[in-house]
Amino acid sequence: MPGFTVFEGKTAVYNADHVDTDRIVPARFLTMVTRSGYGELLFNDVRGDGFPIDEIAAKGASIFVVGTNFGCGSSREHAVWAIQQAGFACVIAKATEETPGYSDIFRQNAANCGLLLIELAPDAHQIIASPGSGMTVRIDLPAQTVSIGEDSFSFQINPATKDALVQGLDLIGTTLSYDTEISAFEAKSKAFVPVA
Repeated sequence: MPGFTVFEGKTAVYNADHVDTDRIVPARFLTMVTRSGYGELLFNDVRGDGFPIDEIAAKGASIFVVGTNFGCGSSREHAVWAIQQAGFACVIAKATEETPGYSDIFRQNAANCGLLLIELAPDAHQIIASPGSGMTVRIDLPAQTVSIGEDSFSFQINPATKDALVQGLDLIGTTLSYDTEISAFEAKSKAFVPVA
């Protein structure tokens, strides 16, 4: 996958709190055996007239702005895949003293699949969310900043997650980056390995 460094895109704002993974992609769709085809299922059961990502201003959006505790509920990579396949490269959530921007499981699934998650304090989040969908936002991952107009905000990210995103590495790519060390270990290993 391509590395994520500096990205500029249009926002789609769904400023709801505690959006669970079953709302993001309903469980009945998890029986699909492919990793594709989830983008059109994003928020399948709640979309329609007036749903934020269906508004004209959100057309072509690539930065998804949500409330707090996004991705709570059951674990499913499908929720991340649906967001990515719907065209979003990043999700920006609100973190409060009481509630994180994302559930832990959703955060890990996003990191594993290469979806950038950003958490902002309520005041910074408000500046990005309050104008509604269609605003241009610039994300500089190496500098860890989000900018809209003249306003710029810093964000925190796990260094290992940041490094993988900048390099464009998923879990397999990260493992393969240690190919030389793995091969050297396997060459010296005395463990029994069956031969086909």
